[in-house]
Formats: sequence, C-alpha cells, structure tokens
Amino acid sequence: MLRLFIGLLCWAAITTVAPSSSFGWGYPYRRSSSSTACPAQKWGFNNNPNYVVLATSNPSKKSQLLPMVINTWNFTDANAFAWRILQQSEGGLGQTRNAVVEGCTKCEQLQCDFAVGYGGSPNELGDTTLDALVMDGATMNVGAVAGLQGIKDAIQVARHVLEHTTHTLLVGNSASEFAKSMGFRSESLVTPESKLKWQNWKVGNCQPNFWHDVHPDPRISCGPYEPQAKPITSFKEDQARTEYQMDYKNHDTIGMIAIDVQQQIHVGTSTNGLDFKIPGRVGDSPIPGAGGYADNEAGAAVATGDGDIMMRFLPTFMAVEAMRSGKTPGQAAEASVQRILKHYTDFSGAVIAVNRLGEYAVVCYGMPEFSIVVSNPLQGTQVETVKCLA
Repeated sequence: MLRLFIGLLCWAAITTVAPSSSFGWGYPYRRSSSSTACPAQKWGFNNNPNYVVLATSNPSKKSQLLPMVINTWNFTDANAFAWRILQQSEGGLGQTRNAVVEGCTKCEQLQCDFAVGYGGSPNELGDTTLDALVMDGATMNVGAVAGLQGIKDAIQVARHVLEHTTHTLLVGNSASEFAKSMGFRSESLVTPESKLKWQNWKVGNCQPNFWHDVHPDPRISCGPYEPQAKPITSFKEDQARTEYQMDYKNHDTIGMIAIDVQQQIHVGTSTNGLDFKIPGRVGDSPIPGAGGYADNEAGAAVATGDGDIMMRFLPTFMAVEAMRSGKTPGQAAEASVQRILKHYTDFSGAVIAVNRLGEYAVVCYGMPEFSIVVSNPLQGTQVETVKCLA
C-alpha cells in the first residue's frame, strides 16, 4: 500500500507545474531528494534543464502575452507582416489564419535564406519544389502540399487545400494541377542563382548527396545509381549526411504560430527543402505533428532542422501533448528534442513550444545558436537568440 501511495505522489509530480515566480519566469516543478521521492530522471524529469525559457509571466501579466506571432529563424519581415495583419482586429480576433499564411507568404516572396520559396534548394535534377502546411487549432483541420512544382505560392495553395477540400495533403504534379484549378499561375521556380548552384554541384561530382549502398560510389560520382549487391551490414543510414556536414544552414524552414486573445491558434510552415535532395523527397514541414501542430486546448509548436530525422518522432505533436499534460513550454520542447537525441546525436534542429496563454520557449541542438522572432503586446517585436544544447 505504501508503494502504491508513493507511486501516486510521483505521478502527481510529473503532471504538476509550479506557479510562475513574481519576476515573471517559470521554472519546472522539483521533487525533493529524500528517499521517498520518485527518481527524477526515471520519470522523465531533468534536474538540470537545458532549455531556455524565453517568456512566461505572472498572473497579472498573462493578458499582455496575447495576441502573439512567433516564428523560427531571424525572419523579421515575415513576422512584422503577420503581426500587422493580426492587429487589424482587436485582440487579433479572426486573423490568426491570415497572419500565418500571409507571414509565410512574405518569406516565400523574399526567398528567406534561399530555403523558403522559389529559386532555392535545387534537387538532383536542378528543380525547386515547395512544401507548406496550415493547421487550425480549433477544428484540427490541416491543409498541406508537398513537392509542389511550378507554383510560387505554396502556403496559399495549402490554405486552399484546407478550405476547399476534405483532404489533408496533396503532393507533386497533382498538387500543382490542383493549384492551377484554384487560379494560381504556373511559372518556373528556377532562377539563375539556383541553376548555377546546381551546375556547380554537378561539376563537383554531385557532392554532397543523400545516397548510400549504391553503385557507382555516391561519394565520388554522380548517378544514375543502382542498388549495390552486398551482405547486410550495420552501415548507419544517415552516415552520408554526417560525412558531408548537411548542417542547419541547409534547412531553414519558416514555422509560424499565431494566437489571438481568445486563444484561437493557427500554425503555418513553408520550405523548399534540402539542397540536392533526391527528387520526390518530402521533409517534416508539411507533415502535421512534425513541422507544426496546433490545438487550442493546449498550445502549438513548430520545428525546423533535419526533417528526415525529425519527422520520425513527430516532435511538435509531442510538445503539444506534453503541454496538455501540464508541462511548461520549456519542458515540452526539451522532451521532444531529447527524444530525438536518444536515437540520433548527429542531427540539428529546433523546437518552439507555445502554450495557449502565449508563454513560449525554444530548444535547439546541433548548431551554435538559434534565433526566433516574436511579437506580442508585452514586449513588442523582437529577435531572441539562444545557445543550443551541446
């Protein structure tokens, strides 16, 4: 009976979060180190948290955190545009979908870091393809596109999938045909800069690339490739990415969250994927629960980084569900990243978690630091940069 009682106390500790301090900073709840306390690490606690809490508030300031817009990377123009839209109605009411769609559209138009929008990240054939997602935290409906070709307005097309179909995700040429039927103009996504980048890659024997266990040797030559007949080995499937240092500069997805004063949440993502990816490759950005996730009852999260790895763990879904169970945004974001690190220590990425009150935190790994942009009534618009986990 005593063991049962102690077990119940441990479970209560896991799902309890201490109130925010009077200074406005929230901290994870801690159990004592006495012999009757449950072991922190065994139950998923971290006695030395690695996350950085960027904004929590005491009860008197909570109303000042909403409405809000927050996004990955130092994409200030996109955030400013979304914030301007959110302010078109009092408290941002009815504007969260417009905010994330138009904010990400601005990034597509500006070709943010050449990792969003047209003219970036050519695949092995020299073509640029686009992925995008929009999610409604009230209805849980999603509209997404992947491998979109010949249409510049990826997140606008994703919105049309959300608003005009009962589907979740459209892909490839069929997604492009859908876009044209909705009135979007077909045009080339290749630019002189992206064409030159691809040509230089070809001259350099197609290095880096994402092949392994094929013939000819992908480390020294271009394809076409064929499977290499050999016994089963323990070759690490992501070894090629590590050897050629496919780092954070190669996947700067924009992920954006908007919340109004009534806690209506929308999430949007947009990217052109990885440089020199195999045609047909889709990353985490257009996958609900991977690139982004929203639920008005708990909060939202967006992720950016090595999508091939991160999508296997649905980090944004995991972060939102952690907040639903009582975790702080910092605890939730860290849990989702640590889950990935348990299996892959060579990935790079970041997760932003925001609860329904507008409190937020970010955890990153595999890069020196990570920047976000946030706008809310309490602090205006600002860029915040954190050091990443070592």
